[in-house]
Amino acid sequence: MKSQEPISGVPPAIEQRVRALGPVVDMPSTRAIYEPLLAMQPRAGVRVDRNQAYGPDKRHKLDVYMPDPATAARGPLVIAFPGGGFIRGDKSERENAGLLFARAGLITMIPNYRLGPAHHWPAGAEDVVRALDWGRAHASEYGADAARIWLIGESAGAAHVASATLLKRFHPPGGLKIAGAVLISGVYNLELERRARRQFGIATPDPRNEAYFGTDFERYPSMSLVDQIDAEPFPMLITYAELDPVQMQVQAGELFARLVTRHGFSPELLVIRGHNHLTQVYSLNTGDESLGGPLLKFLTA
Repeated sequence: MKSQEPISGVPPAIEQRVRALGPVVDMPSTRAIYEPLLAMQPRAGVRVDRNQAYGPDKRHKLDVYMPDPATAARGPLVIAFPGGGFIRGDKSERENAGLLFARAGLITMIPNYRLGPAHHWPAGAEDVVRALDWGRAHASEYGADAARIWLIGESAGAAHVASATLLKRFHPPGGLKIAGAVLISGVYNLELERRARRQFGIATPDPRNEAYFGTDFERYPSMSLVDQIDAEPFPMLITYAELDPVQMQVQAGELFARLVTRHGFSPELLVIRGHNHLTQVYSLNTGDESLGGPLLKFLTA
């Protein structure tokens, strides 16, 4: 896959509406654009095992999407963490991702995780590792290969996956041992977002970051992922949407640059053309392959 490779697939009428909205995070308006396609998304050939507990908290539940009938050979396991700005979000909102991956033959787990303000950093990263441990322990029960686990995070989920994988302090005792990770439009530099609220158009007080990371701003540098990376390189795909809020685009580029120049990584980097922060994930399993196409290509390469 070539970095910055343009991916086709956005229906022209939809792209026009997305571009008219601009770089906003407006869930009702953006969801409405893809609602008709999501209502018709293919579901045949997928079996779902819902609400499996992977930890003690009421949010520690995940859904497992499997090809039905199960594939003969054990394939990779995908664990995909939804977004929600650190304060909301539910696995049911990414059913389309589970369906898409399972239809492609990938066993897929989509977890919920703890949210702010009831829970603070690093609860999300801890829950990624907890779900990873559970997935590895139960992979064979679902026909997946425990030695080939991919982690995917989107938005806040990307921040949690990035922390869990790129910071050794969160790795399981036996090591991370994943096939790789995909980070979609995440937050990787908390201190930058705090200092550049005016330029990024972020509200003060920040209803998302402050709810999860707290209001002790002296601690923000220690919670800013880009300054704490110490993991050994592993395969990674970093993506952001062409119409993402500017802070998402800046942080994707910064994380890519730090990984390449300071930490020996060689991640893929991809811009999802014609989409904003939310429509890129709503497009999964609708026939629009703008994001789903390169994801499946990376996961099955």
